[in-house]
Amino acid sequence: MNALSRHLEDYLRLRRALGFKLEQEGRWLAQFVSYVESSGEAIFTGRVAIKWAQQPVTAQSNQWAKRLGIVRKFAAYLHTIEPATEVPPANVFAARRHRPTPYLWSESDIARLIEGTRALHPPLRAATYEALFGLLAASGMRVGEAIALQRDDVDLSRGVVTVRVAKFDRWRLVPLHVSAIEALRRYAAVRDRLCPMPRSMVFFPSNVGTKLSRSKVGEAFRRISIAIGVRTATVHPRIHDLRHSFAVRTLLLWQRSGVSVDAHIGTLSTYLGHVSPAGTYWYLSASPELMQLAGERLEARFGAAK
Repeated sequence: MNALSRHLEDYLRLRRALGFKLEQEGRWLAQFVSYVESSGEAIFTGRVAIKWAQQPVTAQSNQWAKRLGIVRKFAAYLHTIEPATEVPPANVFAARRHRPTPYLWSESDIARLIEGTRALHPPLRAATYEALFGLLAASGMRVGEAIALQRDDVDLSRGVVTVRVAKFDRWRLVPLHVSAIEALRRYAAVRDRLCPMPRSMVFFPSNVGTKLSRSKVGEAFRRISIAIGVRTATVHPRIHDLRHSFAVRTLLLWQRSGVSVDAHIGTLSTYLGHVSPAGTYWYLSASPELMQLAGERLEARFGAAK
């Protein structure tokens, strides 16, 4: 192992200890180190970093900017150890952050999604996806958080879920409505009957008793959303949109009830596991109805614009 590879290992170990998973970043940086080694350069140069970032040549500039940004962070770290290291300049590639417009699931959409899971086979798969998608819709949890839940994480007597595998390793408690807990309790009874000897102690096991894979969950979601007519040639709902929809429904309820969003947004942010309320405020712009209600409240308070 050469010196650059050792520095990369130290860099990844340090940042992961701070809570960053760096899955894709780790793969890309390993590829970059191999590229530098094969280039014959004696030192880490900005020119080599920019050239590597422009792979593949058919990618969009957003992709190039992302790759170079990952290398820049490593270069900044390495520069403190090896002063000859060149830190590539910022803004070499034009990049625009694009957040896909979420599909806002109505209550009837969610009911049809849940109904669609019941047509799956075998029975354990049907029961698992019904409970999983129901939990996502009722709690706004991320799909990765839900499929990582262990049985001990779901306290059916207290009605609280402990999310341990979360973004940036920020674990949190998620209290659930009594109806959601009752649905999970029914699921657990069916699960234990159909899978009495699981190979994993996850709360939502696969057909063979192991942890669900995100790809399989996504595949089932796509099939059901097509079957119920929600997914079309122009509308492409994502599982993550259930999370958006939960947040929007909560904000709509607050707006209609006259609850101060500013006073309670921190609570919702904590519940969802956002790093700060800024990420939660983005949901305000995701729903025309929310924007209309917000506009009406502003007009009632300050008067119509002239």
